[in-house]
Amino acid sequence: MNRALPLTALALIVIGALGLIAIGGLTRPQFRSNGEQIYFTATSQRGSLITADIGMGPMGGGMMACANCHGPDGRGGRVRMMMGSFVAPDIRYKTLTAAEHAAGEEHPPYTDETIKRAITQGIDPAGEPLNWPMPRWTMTEADLEDLLAFLKTLD
Repeated sequence: MNRALPLTALALIVIGALGLIAIGGLTRPQFRSNGEQIYFTATSQRGSLITADIGMGPMGGGMMACANCHGPDGRGGRVRMMMGSFVAPDIRYKTLTAAEHAAGEEHPPYTDETIKRAITQGIDPAGEPLNWPMPRWTMTEADLEDLLAFLKTLD
């Protein structure tokens, strides 16, 4: 066997990887805050564990994230999931805390505390359970505060 062939292959792999790094293909996206990273990846810059439970047991961070259903802008919309679909609500802070709600929503406006309860317990401000697709998230209080701060930035 020609000894140069494995070395050539390795060199090409290294050159390819360096090229991807140079154009951003192997680097993680840079987030402006921990809350933004949690929203898009369900992982914390602190390294703390974030899990989601939608009734089938907890799933580790990165498997799903807020943005998967609510979109990059928090406005929600129709989401296809397996063999069906559902409408994810608008979770921008100004929408959640507004006196007016979407059709069919009968509850007081959200507060910071009731938003946190919705995220971690799946309960709306009136104490009613949120619809099935909403996971019950487990994260540290600091990460939850960071996520809430990020929700406040969504326009």
